[in-house]
Amino acid sequence: MNGLFDLGRPKRVRLCVLIDRGHRELPVEATFVGRNVQTSDSEIVEVRLNEIDQDERVMLVERVD
Repeated sequence: MNGLFDLGRPKRVRLCVLIDRGHRELPVEATFVGRNVQTSDSEIVEVRLNEIDQDERVMLVERVD
């Protein structure tokens, strides 16, 4: 957000996300959402892409502390 405002005050900010977990830490909400996935605080959404991982899938995994 600071980077945006360093360039001047934008007229509008629109956010696009692949996965929306719903856990908000900032008062910011995506305008465009690929998929809504309800998770607990102990779960992580892991996204794999063919171009990077030679595999394409979305996984819900438990957080390891």
